[in-house]
Amino acid sequence: MRLFVAVVPPEEVLDHLDLVLASVRGAPAGAHSAVRWSARETWHLTAAFFGEVADGLVPTLTEGLSAAAAGSGPYDLRLRGAGVFAHRTLWVGVAGDVESQRAVSLGARSVGEQLDLRPDDRVRDRPHLTIGRVRPGARPPGRRATRRGGTAGPDAAGRAAPEDDVAGSLVRALAVYEGPTWRVDRAFLVESTPGAGRAGGPLYRTVVDLPFEG
Repeated sequence: MRLFVAVVPPEEVLDHLDLVLASVRGAPAGAHSAVRWSARETWHLTAAFFGEVADGLVPTLTEGLSAAAAGSGPYDLRLRGAGVFAHRTLWVGVAGDVESQRAVSLGARSVGEQLDLRPDDRVRDRPHLTIGRVRPGARPPGRRATRRGGTAGPDAAGRAAPEDDVAGSLVRALAVYEGPTWRVDRAFLVESTPGAGRAGGPLYRTVVDLPFEG
């Protein structure tokens, strides 16, 4: 099973983000086709990623995560701002009690390390919700290709790759975004099946609820 731990915002928070994204998916014109937008049902904050976990280890992993979650207390978060990773991955950031979110992440990763699971090679100190990925070679509206072939990245003159322009436009449009505050009182252990979801995206299934009881 391909597993990770996630914090999932409630529906009213996702509704708010969905409404705002509806206004930018086509602005600038052409952004809709330039970006592969993440399906709403995949929106979450990843706390820890374990990769493939043998079925026989899942009960022990679940027990450890449940104990770690029980020692955590509820905290408040809100979605705010936006950014881009690796010139392509678009995300919405998080504000509020970010330190508590980081502590949940560290606790979950520690459980995985104790079981010798796949090390989580991504830094989780910047909680975020992925909203989409810029398609390679995508160009901003009204800009025609100036060269054929080649790979994404700065050209010989040092100019930014076209997908950087697309990402930058969208990040600027969402820079002032701020969503409603919600009380985070649980995380989830989630199974991910790549390619089985809507439009070829991942399909997520909750394995266990991890309430914060501290």
